[in-house]
Amino acid sequence: MPAKWTAEIVGGMHLNGITAKELAKALGYHPKYVSAVLNGHREPKNAEKVFKEALEKIISQKRVR
Repeated sequence: MPAKWTAEIVGGMHLNGITAKELAKALGYHPKYVSAVLNGHREPKNAEKVFKEALEKIISQKRVR
């Protein structure tokens, strides 16, 4: 079962029009790996922090445009 924080990431992506490919690119990960983490199939150390920081960075860059 996915962790609660993954739902927050997916919700933030949806609300800000961010694709999984964009998030994967910001993270430097393959999109399939990002999907596996967000769906609870992988649970890497510090994933919550890393994913949230990447999402926040993308959102802040979109606001500047």
